[in-house]
Amino acid sequence: MASRTSRHGPAPKAPGRGSRTITKRHRDARRRRLPMRFLLPMFILLAMMAMLMLRGYVHSEILADHRIQPEAATAKVPEKILDGGPVIDTRGGRTTSLGIPDHRLVLTFDDGPDPTWTPQVLDVLKAHHAHAVFFVTGTMASRYPDLVERMVREGHEVGLHTFNHPDLSYQSKSRIDWELSQSQLALEGAAGIRTSLFRPPYSSFADAMDDQSWPVTKYIGTRGYITVVNNTDSEDWQKPGVAEIVRRATPKGGKGAIVLMHDSGGDRHQTVQALDTFIPELQQRGYDFENLTEALDAPSAHTPVTGLDLWKGRAWIFLVQASERTTDVLVVGIAVIGVLVFTRFGLMLLLSATHARKVRRVGFRWGRTPITEPVSVLVPAYNEAKCIENTVHSLMASEHPIEILVVDDGSSDGTARIVEDLALPNVRVVRQLNAGKPAALNRGLANASHDIIVMMDGDTVFEPATVRELVQPFADPRVGAVAGNAKVGNRDSLIGAWQHIEYVMGFNLDRRMYDLLRCMPTIPGAVGAFRRTALERVGGMSDDTLAEDTDITMALHRDGWRVVYAENARAWTEAPESVQQLWSQRYRWCYGTMQAIWKHRRALIERGPSGRFGRVGLPLVSLFMVLAPLLAPLIDIFLLYGVVFGPTQKTVVAWLGVLTIQAVCAAYAFRLDKERMTHLISLPLQQVLYRQLMYVVLLQSWITALTGGRLRWQKLRRTGVVGAPGSAPRQREPQDGNERRPVG
Repeated sequence: MASRTSRHGPAPKAPGRGSRTITKRHRDARRRRLPMRFLLPMFILLAMMAMLMLRGYVHSEILADHRIQPEAATAKVPEKILDGGPVIDTRGGRTTSLGIPDHRLVLTFDDGPDPTWTPQVLDVLKAHHAHAVFFVTGTMASRYPDLVERMVREGHEVGLHTFNHPDLSYQSKSRIDWELSQSQLALEGAAGIRTSLFRPPYSSFADAMDDQSWPVTKYIGTRGYITVVNNTDSEDWQKPGVAEIVRRATPKGGKGAIVLMHDSGGDRHQTVQALDTFIPELQQRGYDFENLTEALDAPSAHTPVTGLDLWKGRAWIFLVQASERTTDVLVVGIAVIGVLVFTRFGLMLLLSATHARKVRRVGFRWGRTPITEPVSVLVPAYNEAKCIENTVHSLMASEHPIEILVVDDGSSDGTARIVEDLALPNVRVVRQLNAGKPAALNRGLANASHDIIVMMDGDTVFEPATVRELVQPFADPRVGAVAGNAKVGNRDSLIGAWQHIEYVMGFNLDRRMYDLLRCMPTIPGAVGAFRRTALERVGGMSDDTLAEDTDITMALHRDGWRVVYAENARAWTEAPESVQQLWSQRYRWCYGTMQAIWKHRRALIERGPSGRFGRVGLPLVSLFMVLAPLLAPLIDIFLLYGVVFGPTQKTVVAWLGVLTIQAVCAAYAFRLDKERMTHLISLPLQQVLYRQLMYVVLLQSWITALTGGRLRWQKLRRTGVVGAPGSAPRQREPQDGNERRPVG
């Protein structure tokens, strides 16, 4: 899709003196206010990034600290703690420890809840009427709140195991407070309770307390928590086998114990099987499997929460769940865009090479005899005073016999007079009141003398061979229209170079691919040719959409005509020279393409040529021109996230791999078009920044379509710097501050 840059709009009206101050004030206010088209996409991008970062936080990818403190001296740890039980109470300045009474076992499970193993552990406990204590991490509780709620509902106790499992001996007091408060927030949202039980990560028996962990334990007590370690370790994380887990978990001589197990952190099938053996065996020996407070005959460690605390917890869970679902969708989206990108690259490389071999082979002809009869060239023009002279002079150098019809669509800048003053042979000016580009083209068609109609924009120049190359495919009677090779003439700026890459790599490789697939979606307005009978059969140019070139092309496909690409029919067009103008142009293209797809949607269920285009062409256009650019910013979001928080090296390598593939495609396209490779230097920057622009454009187009809005047309500013091939370039004229800007 290219060069829909000169659809006509109404002439501007000069404001009266009394309104100039107000008009200027309103214009200044508009300039100060950031347009909604930028605010909304920016908000969505930031929201997606925030959701991704929240997910990274609860998956311990952000702010996680995986350092583990080596063993230290125990000189500062009281002897009664080292020699005491597994329950350590430092609340209120106390330094006490408690053991578990004989024949009472407190099963404890760390690191959960896990969506696979925790339900199985709960099922075994329920089957044997046993209770346990689950020391959950805030990350897992936030992700699987229903499992925490089930633990509490079935009578188990829940304790904190920090939020994302850091070694607290490395952490500041503020970080410890954060770990505790975030974990409580998750617990409040998941089960509506707070807990006073805490187990430090990487903890062991009481006699393993050292000078690094003891200050943490004391501080934990000042925050109102009882520290719970263990005195029987099943070491199930080593997966030593069911029998060995049972042996290690069994206390000696009928003593009570706190048994350490895990319901998360890896494959826990041995733990589940061991529980199914361990619990009934020890129950037969007279052991009771109880919560910690039950075993100690103490009040419950749970405190119900209500009011604001409860709603804050529920809001946290809601946000985490939303981030999980959102990022799941984003991951699917990135997979889809990956498939689309690589599919498109593969198809473009394969089919464009096939197309080039086909049309470049020695002796290739479109038909038995070449087209030599004169053709009519239609130049719809609205306020093209800066460009029209170059356009007409380029046509006069044509190697093919032509008549030139300049259709002046109510211009207010003397466009028609400029052409008439040239007094060139075979050039006619047709004037009409401003009615838009489709009406101008239909007016030109009615006044044309020949059976082949060439259409071009008023800001475009042709090479001498362009018309001849463009009409040769009509030697094949099945051909109803021909797309030419539109090229960017003003490529000396960065934004012009980006569009040059896009035209050569995207549009022209695409057209080669679509030519072979027989579903070319767009004849570019800058350079296209039509068989008069084909145009008349589909009713001429329509103003139903803002993309009349896409609309007419789809109509021709549905009518059974072939639409082909003529690579040597080169036209040089003036591309937008600012982000604002580029946005305005692409907004119309995208919205118009969506309108055309919707207009021709019945082709999906029709038979014959229309059905073929509907089931091949429409899906390809929808995927590659609408869906893929809309999802493309996901690449940059995941790139940014991966560089900052994820596996940086792998992320950069993956992105460079994608960029390399794009560069290969671009280089191949430049080689096919015989273009210099120097402009590809800006390809990496184009791939990053251009995606954001296309995202904004497509999102705004979707919003306009879904809300039933109508997009207005206004003309882009032209400089006339694109001259006829071989002519001296014109100097840029200063922009008139009162000249109308494109609609935003």
